[in-house]
Amino acid sequence: MNDARKHEDDDLIPTRQSLLSRLKNRNDQQSWQVFFDTYWKLIYKAALKAGLTDAEAQDVVQETVISVCRSMPRFHYEPAKGSFSAWLLQMTTWRITDQIRKRDPAVSLARTQTGAPTRTETVERVPDPAGFGLEALWDEEWENNLMEAATRRVRHKVDPRHYQIFDCYVVKRWPLGQVTQTFRVSRGRVYQIKHRIGRAIKAEVDDLKSKPL
Repeated sequence: MNDARKHEDDDLIPTRQSLLSRLKNRNDQQSWQVFFDTYWKLIYKAALKAGLTDAEAQDVVQETVISVCRSMPRFHYEPAKGSFSAWLLQMTTWRITDQIRKRDPAVSLARTQTGAPTRTETVERVPDPAGFGLEALWDEEWENNLMEAATRRVRHKVDPRHYQIFDCYVVKRWPLGQVTQTFRVSRGRVYQIKHRIGRAIKAEVDDLKSKPL
């Protein structure tokens, strides 16, 4: 991994205001790649959960990223009005609904929460994510995404061999004896590495959660 990409991995989201600021520049390909790498799976799984095919879900990913790109220059984050997570879920839900409309053009997007039709433009038409059963999945995947981002940040900060021990013992769930034999370390050393890196990951998660986005 080159130094530039490593730096971007260290600045992964969910979601950092500094990255959102950089995304206002459509030509910042590096920041947009970070955004895509971090969120594509989240969007894809939501689309599958809504009943779309693999091809349709891939289209949702592409169209959602395009929509975010188009919206970002005028995007202004206001914590009092909701999280970035909720905003991205709405963007994803619009694109999911677009795919369903392609199957059946008669499907209407323009309904208020009471079911009454509206005359707002498509970008203002907010389908209810609960209608697809996405909110619980989205929240769970968002937490997983946060943990993965925190783990990647820690991985770049600790001794590579120590992280490998942690990964084998904690993530891959190797038996303790296999870990000690493979890496020629004591049981106490494995426990020490596990707790130290585990605390570091928790600290990164807490840091990300403390951010306003």
